[in-house]
Amino acid sequence: MSKQKVELTETVLRDGQQSLIATRMPITDMVPILDKLDQAGYHALEVWGGATFDACLRYLDEDPWERLRVIRQHTHHTKLQMLLRGQNILGYKNYADDVVTAFVQKSLANGIDIIRMFDALNDTRNLKTALAATKKYGGHAQMTIAYTTSDFHTIPYYVKLAKEMTAMGADSLCIKDMAGILTPQRAYDLVSELKATITIPIEIHTHATSGIATMTYLKAIEAGADIIDTASSPFAGGTSQPATESMLVALKDLGYDLRVNPTLAAEIAAYFAPIRDRFRQAGGLNPKVMDVQPKSLRYQVPGGMLSNLLAQLKDAGQAALYEQVLNEVPKVRADLGYPPLVTPLSQMVGTQSLMNVMSGERYQLIPNEIKDYVRGLYGRPPVAIAPAMIKKIIGDERPITTRPADDIAPQLPKFKAEIGDYAHSLEDVLTYGLFPDQGRDFLGRREDRFYDVPVQKIKLEFTSES
Repeated sequence: MSKQKVELTETVLRDGQQSLIATRMPITDMVPILDKLDQAGYHALEVWGGATFDACLRYLDEDPWERLRVIRQHTHHTKLQMLLRGQNILGYKNYADDVVTAFVQKSLANGIDIIRMFDALNDTRNLKTALAATKKYGGHAQMTIAYTTSDFHTIPYYVKLAKEMTAMGADSLCIKDMAGILTPQRAYDLVSELKATITIPIEIHTHATSGIATMTYLKAIEAGADIIDTASSPFAGGTSQPATESMLVALKDLGYDLRVNPTLAAEIAAYFAPIRDRFRQAGGLNPKVMDVQPKSLRYQVPGGMLSNLLAQLKDAGQAALYEQVLNEVPKVRADLGYPPLVTPLSQMVGTQSLMNVMSGERYQLIPNEIKDYVRGLYGRPPVAIAPAMIKKIIGDERPITTRPADDIAPQLPKFKAEIGDYAHSLEDVLTYGLFPDQGRDFLGRREDRFYDVPVQKIKLEFTSES
């Protein structure tokens, strides 16, 4: 009997560094190690998407498209992967179909091979345009289930969703456990049912936040999972993924067939260690992100969301309310139809929970994003919201039942007109369209070195001599 083959996707250039240092790693830290990453034998390198695009513009003064092109120039043997939020692309709202299609086309043209696409509500209608564009322009479409737990999120629910995604044309399926709450037995049961139902490869993505991720990976692999996501050890653990080298040792010892070269993996880790130390010494690596947070298993809340809530409460001088807010999160989530706690829903549910506790009256204060969610503008909630809750939040308005993007007119012509001569390419237009303020500033500085130099007014007075 041949040994079971297990592939690894390396996340150090995207989710690993995003989870631990808020996506602040510049391209200059990446280039020297790209050749070894390319030669190591990974299934894929996750290098783009998520928060990388925004961070390049906002904090690093980098063109995210140029970053992708540079990475592609140094990688000839390994596929490059990105994370796409479906109709949200890389932002927090739905965009028109013409923008989604153009973004997917240009992502593939600039070097991406695999597009991992997910919708925060698992509303497959919000994935149709991205899927169609990925297939049309020759990419690998990895459709993704945002994993969460509730009385409604049963294994049959996920199997049905996986069958739907397969029928839509998914090339592979990812179980995305953004909060690190997928338990080992649940992983085994879920993957077992999926392998008995669908034939496309199954990839598991989790975070080490709650302390059980390595066990979850092992049980998922026992059940037949094909690929797992890991991060080079200097950027592993905590709110990141389990360490690549550690998983290689464990899986090899268990007799699995692995392609990743452990010697190169160790050399890659040795390269990233001083980079990690530099961020730690400069304060960019907050020690809190390395804490094991078993509470996330109880509250079903991502580790990043836990730390954000605590920071918000401390800023307001209300840190003592932390436990109350955490207890409110599952109640708000139930009120809103059990949305998975993934961007942007995790931020929205957390903010509403915070407001409910701090105001002393539930739903006295309601953010506009929550109102739009209840209006149906983010998509279909996993479970129908109770009529009384709908009335409490949006009054007598009736939520839409159509795909949200059906009501959005084409946006590319408007974006092109607004950014004008600052844009030299469709990539520039998309940069502006996705992040108008940061995009305009970046493109403006590129075109005019005095773009953001403050204007100084000088008052001159002349006196005549007698």
